[in-house]
Amino acid sequence: MAGIYIHIPFCRQACHYCDFHFSTSMKKKDDMILALAKEIVMRKNEFAADIVETIYFGGGTPSVLTNAEIEILIDAVYQNYQVTGNPEITLEANPDDLSNDRIIELSRSPINRLSIGIQSFFEDDLKMMNRAHNAAEAEACLAEAVKYFDNISIDLIYGVPGMTNERWLHNINKALSFGVPHISSYALTVEPKTALDKFVKKGEIAAPSEEVSHEHFLLLVDVLQANGFVHYELSNFGKEGYFSRNNTAYWLGKKYIGIGPSAHSYDGTHRRWNIANNSLYLKGIEGNKLPTETEKLSPADRYNEYVMTGLRTIWGVSLQRVHDELGKLFSDHLILEATKFIVQGLLVNDNGIIKTTREGKFLADGIASDLFYVA
Repeated sequence: MAGIYIHIPFCRQACHYCDFHFSTSMKKKDDMILALAKEIVMRKNEFAADIVETIYFGGGTPSVLTNAEIEILIDAVYQNYQVTGNPEITLEANPDDLSNDRIIELSRSPINRLSIGIQSFFEDDLKMMNRAHNAAEAEACLAEAVKYFDNISIDLIYGVPGMTNERWLHNINKALSFGVPHISSYALTVEPKTALDKFVKKGEIAAPSEEVSHEHFLLLVDVLQANGFVHYELSNFGKEGYFSRNNTAYWLGKKYIGIGPSAHSYDGTHRRWNIANNSLYLKGIEGNKLPTETEKLSPADRYNEYVMTGLRTIWGVSLQRVHDELGKLFSDHLILEATKFIVQGLLVNDNGIIKTTREGKFLADGIASDLFYVA
């Protein structure tokens, strides 16, 4: 089983915190759709023996596409790959694109899962982030979307400067009031070369507090688990049957192809990434050349990636799998390095599966880096 990720590199405006690859100019959108469809065809042999389980439109802002453009790309997948009978087909969408008519239109397309970038229900938060939508649009689009889509995820951001625990709880409870079955939530981080980075350096916006982010994270975990959500990955909470199949495959180390500029691919032993430049990507595809670089993963790379992704999930890191796939050197290293965190109550060895505890979850990425094997 495998997945296909399609990167749509366009946004109506730049969010202050975002460091993903995108352009705010739509001039090359038509050319890009044709190039994406062509890359899908060019890479069909990579999945010749695999069945596609998920198709994921990420970005950027995929909801800037029309239904016709979306279906060009989905048709290209169906015509060139083996697709399972009931694939998960996700579209990332912004509230300002989701008018009532647009939601109805999307419900008639092959898209069967929406991932909506709400981020906050407070107007001042959205303005600080430079989101393209306002608080009223956030609520209106959700009220309408739940009428037509059963499988909806929303994004929320915590650790926003000035956000009290009460305001954060309001955001969580507002999200729950719409009955969505999946919530992805991330701490606000200051990425280099973003507008937020410049504002923080100039003192115009306070730097996010790790202590506040940790408090918000623990509130989120407790409230969502009390409401029937499973905390199945560090930033993701889902009702049973509504975990993201696309993202779960990534965390479990399954194969995926990334289509479009800046998109990454993984086949179990190699990682590839396309050039993060729209013009150079279009030029490469036009010349029948994949504008990509490839890296063969060493055993240490594979071990480190498995530890990083595994510790973020409820499935943890299997000592047996490490031993069987990579050898005794790596399983012994994992046991040795994990011991101090087990003593501290941040990790637990659950019948040979290394997992984070409640206290260790927020620190999962840092703990993982301490467990890495460095040759």
